[in-house]
Amino acid sequence: MTSRYEPRVEAVPRGCEDRVEHSLASRGTMSPMLEVVLVQPQIATNTGNIIRLCANVGARLNLVRPLGFSLDDAALRRGGLDYHEITDTQVWDTWQDCRAALGVERRWFATTTRVPHRRYDDVDYDAGDVVVFGCEATGLGETLLAEFSSECRLHVPMRPSNRSLNLANAVSVVAYEAWRQHDFDGAATGTFEESLRPARG
Repeated sequence: MTSRYEPRVEAVPRGCEDRVEHSLASRGTMSPMLEVVLVQPQIATNTGNIIRLCANVGARLNLVRPLGFSLDDAALRRGGLDYHEITDTQVWDTWQDCRAALGVERRWFATTTRVPHRRYDDVDYDAGDVVVFGCEATGLGETLLAEFSSECRLHVPMRPSNRSLNLANAVSVVAYEAWRQHDFDGAATGTFEESLRPARG
């Protein structure tokens, strides 16, 4: 089963309602550049930061239970700021539910530090690709990784004697590389205030 993460909407400053509604409507018409999947994330602040990241790069976020926090967690909201309202976030009861719903016809990649793997920037990313990240403590388990060939296992290089990157940082590295390869399609060209103005007909 799945559920849509419905955030608590904060009050909009008086006089800004029309601009905010226009911004949300324009973002809602964009297809996701990337499907980001977090399997059993444990730290609310990390997931909140990833919600904010997905809003900025045009990715959709998928969370696979069990989660190490409540979706009403204050730390989750602090990390995501007001980006909860403009990020398409799906919550799945199981890995199998997520896999079936997104579709096996897509290209799926798993991130791991275990060999064999390939470097994350060695992939030519397509719109709609799925990239899967494990929980902060242990990453992706061997059973799940067994579903991915070595060509579909990605890693982010690190200096020697380092165990892992912060989860939100790892997602950022991969998501921005995928977007960069598409010449940052859909990126804002002006200031934040300018992006809220309705396009002239």
